[in-house]
Amino acid sequence: MTIATIDAVPAELVRGRGGGGPAPTRTVVAYGFWIFILSDITMFSALFAAFAALSGRTAGGPTGSEVINLRHVFIETVCLLLSSYACGLGALSAERRRPGRFLVFAASTFVLGAAFLFVEISDFVDMVGAGAGPSRSAFLSAFWALVGMHGGHVTSGLLWLVYMAAQVVAKGLRPHVLRRLLCFSLFWHALDIIWVGVLTVVYLMGAR
Repeated sequence: MTIATIDAVPAELVRGRGGGGPAPTRTVVAYGFWIFILSDITMFSALFAAFAALSGRTAGGPTGSEVINLRHVFIETVCLLLSSYACGLGALSAERRRPGRFLVFAASTFVLGAAFLFVEISDFVDMVGAGAGPSRSAFLSAFWALVGMHGGHVTSGLLWLVYMAAQVVAKGLRPHVLRRLLCFSLFWHALDIIWVGVLTVVYLMGAR
């Protein structure tokens, strides 16, 4: 094929000559964010495996049934599930270009997520006071690493939510803001799924 023949072909059909240009921003953002979510899930999988391997290594210290308060865990679970529901409603409101409703649901998500953190931190303080800190045994080290990492992610999610609400107030629901809101929604729902695993493996099975 001669140069003249190549030049006669539409640019979008010619490979290696910049045909079609770079991938759309929404594709690049979605691809990169899913890689982040998958890497996060991989990290939590390792923490779950470590907890399963070390759950019986109490070294004569407190066991799971002695440090777990199932009543508080129930409150945490309700708060996080309701926050995920509010987050979903907020995402739908944003897609329908209703910033006022989005801000209401964003505030609800924040309050419920903050309530989850408050109960969790209160439990951590009580555990330290009872001598059940992360250095007491291998079991408690794995417990604090897994549950604490999830709590750290919730904290970062709340900060991210405040930033996104500020962007909606300042810029409105522009396309790039909507993309970021979708990423936040996926992140928050992923935390909800991980919490179900924590609830089952750490609290329900560990409280026996």
